[in-house]
Parts: sequence; structure tokens; C-alpha cells
Amino acid sequence: RARWRKKTRQIDPKRLVFVDGSSAKTNMTRLYGRAPRGERVVGFVPDGRWESSTMLSALRYDGTTTTMVYEGGTDIAAMETFVSAFLAAIIKRGDIVVMDNLASHRNPAVVNMIEANDTETWFLPRYSPDMNPIEMMWSKVKALLRMYEARSRTDLLEAIRQALEKVTRQDAMAWYAEAGYP
Repeated sequence: RARWRKKTRQIDPKRLVFVDGSSAKTNMTRLYGRAPRGERVVGFVPDGRWESSTMLSALRYDGTTTTMVYEGGTDIAAMETFVSAFLAAIIKRGDIVVMDNLASHRNPAVVNMIEANDTETWFLPRYSPDMNPIEMMWSKVKALLRMYEARSRTDLLEAIRQALEKVTRQDAMAWYAEAGYP
């Protein structure tokens, strides 16, 4: 962790593009509720069948995001599709794409695809989600998804779109600073 901090201390945060994935489900609901004193909060939490999607995203310092939503886990094929169809559209020569240590992120073919755009690929220290500003983005997105309470795949995709639209430049800059990239 200390080596990572030293390595990134002199890097312009505008060059850092963070990539990470998270899941979204059609059974997400608010974790807390409010009601007048003495009254119960009434809500619905589905306990039967639900659907799950993976959101794979990249976040830039200026708040630019790109996201691919799909069923299943993040394997090499998903990463290759994400890099070619989504990530390539927002990275520029000289950028540094930062990812965690998921095996599909470290795959040589995936790394070569990223670096073919005249960018570098760096991997976060193990067990360091606090150094990844996109984790804070997922926190905001998931809070919004719980509020929207989408119960079908179509509604979930729309809720994800709406939640990602609420990620602002100010959010991203604050998340970068909180993660140690002022």
C-alpha cells in the first residue's frame, strides 16, 4: 500500500481511469425507512425469484463513466467485450487504467487490448477497495437502485441508467480525493 501511494503521488489524477464491476438485482430495496413516531414503516421485499445483472464500469476524474450491463460474472470474454466496445471510447493516450486483481482483469489478452491504446495498466494492491474511487460510485448507484426498487429486468436496466446519470463531476472529484488522488 505504501509503494502504491508513493507510485501515484506524482500522477495527475486526470490520467487515472478506474475499472470495476458490481451486481444489481431485482430484489433490491431500501435498507432503512422513516415513519412518524409510533408508526411502522411498511415496505415490500420480494422473497421469491429475482434476477441479477453485472455492471462493469469505468470512471474518470471528470465524472465520465461507461458501463456494460450483462448477465453472469466477469470472465475474460466479458472483459474483452468491455474493453473493445466501452472502455476504448473513453481512454486517451497516456491514461492509466487501474483495476483490482480479479483474474479476468489480469488476463494478458485483456491487458494487451488496453495497452494497445497507448495506455498503461496498473493493478491496485490486494485488499485495497479504499484506494478505488469507483467503489464509492457503486455505493451511490446501489443506494439509488434500492430506492428505485426495480422488479423486472427492463425496469432494472432503466434504473441503472438513471442511477449512473446521477454520477456528477463533483462526485468523481470527491471520490478521487477520498481515495487518495487529490
